[in-house]
Amino acid sequence: MIPHHLAQIFEALAAGKTTPEKAAQAFESQQQGFAETGGFAHVDLHRRNRCGFPEVVFGLGKTADQIEAILGTLIDHGQGCLVTRMEPKVAERIRAAFPEGEYNPVARTFRKPGPEVEGPKVGRVAVVTAGTSDLPVAEEARVTAEAWNCEVDLLVDVGVAGLHRLLSRRDRLTHADVLVVVAGMEGALPSVVGGLTSCPVIAVPTSIGYGANFQGLAALLGMLNSCSSNVVVVNIDAGFNGGYVAGLIAHRAGTARGAAGVSSN
Repeated sequence: MIPHHLAQIFEALAAGKTTPEKAAQAFESQQQGFAETGGFAHVDLHRRNRCGFPEVVFGLGKTADQIEAILGTLIDHGQGCLVTRMEPKVAERIRAAFPEGEYNPVARTFRKPGPEVEGPKVGRVAVVTAGTSDLPVAEEARVTAEAWNCEVDLLVDVGVAGLHRLLSRRDRLTHADVLVVVAGMEGALPSVVGGLTSCPVIAVPTSIGYGANFQGLAALLGMLNSCSSNVVVVNIDAGFNGGYVAGLIAHRAGTARGAAGVSSN
């Protein structure tokens, strides 16, 4: 069987969508596992083969020209792409260059799904926020988990100041394979959620809070000291990391469920 990425090169050449020269370059890049792009990047073309997910572009600090070139390389090699922390002015340019992509201004992400998300959803992720102010980080987690082709449920503004809001939606927590809990202030919500569920809880501290919050350090330390044994913690404001690991866990859980013939409902 011809590998998927090579088959795409041959199909594009046969359909007249690329030239023999470009097809040869794409073939050579696939063989060496990366493509030198613009003199400023070596795009990892084998990331999906090794890790299950294509290389993700951290947009902050990159110019529109650089991001456009990197995305063009990924797309030319038949891969999907995800950009995080994209600045609004850069986003305007990228949206014009790739109109088929999806820009999320709250999450500051740009995504063009690739063949890795074809087919039904696999795995279930719930993203939970303590407050509405945590939404930008939570949305980054949601977009990332969806890029893993997972079913994602977003539950907003259910923090510890009003626990009845969380308890009234407990069924949405227990349905998930993994939870991403996003909170600032003192960061107490992941411990509460961890005590209500049996699945892994990925805690994401945010920089939301007043002075003694220390830009998220108080929430980070609170989460690291959680007494709920199923809670693990990622970096401050790291919605991408929370969503990525959640997607990986949920995808494996969903795949195992499908192999065992168990319904996802």
